Parts: sequence; C-alpha cells; structure tokens
Amino acid sequence: MWRPVRLTSMLMALMAAACASPPDLPAADLDPGVAHGERIARAYCSGCHAVGRTGFSQHPDAPAFRTLSRLYPVDSLAESLVEGMMTGHPDMPEFEFTAEAAADFIAYLESVQAK
Repeated sequence: MWRPVRLTSMLMALMAAACASPPDLPAADLDPGVAHGERIARAYCSGCHAVGRTGFSQHPDAPAFRTLSRLYPVDSLAESLVEGMMTGHPDMPEFEFTAEAAADFIAYLESVQAK
C-alpha cells in the first residue's frame, strides 16, 4: 500500500531528475543549427553517404561523413556548398545551399567527425 510520504518522496525524486542537466545527448539534440544540418544530410546525402557516427556508405566512392576531416578541413566546404558543389564521387548531383543551410550542414559535419 502506498503511503502519502512515500508517494511524495517518489514525486520529489522524479522532479529533481527532470530538472537535472540533460544526459550526454548528441549535438544535434542540443543545437538547432546542427539538427537542421543533420536533416539536410539525411534528406539529400544518405542515399550514398554514411551521414552519422556509424554505418557504411551505400555508394562505394562516397566517403562516410564522419571521416571527411581526414580528407580536408570540413569548414572549407561552406563556399563550395553555397556556390554549387560539383565535386565528390562521379555521379554526385550538384547542390546549392543558402548560406544558413551551408553553415548548419558544416556544423553537423563537424559534430560527427571521428576523433
């Protein structure tokens, strides 16, 4: 049988847990720009690239996004994304991003880079 004191203690513990700092969440869960960049990556890139922290690229010439910083500085992609990226694997479509979308996409790429 529940006692009022015991129920009150449980409610207090739940409230304290809810007010505590959030658990170690991926950056996409904490930053709206990174979350937007992740949505872009999943919508336009995941058909060929592994866009997350794990997994394999579906296209043999498409590098996993988490390894892009091994090839070149990820932040250097911003200009290419805004002007129309035409490089990559041979059958990669051309993309043109707004400046905001490019910044969010770069923020997401930086958040998934293998350490």
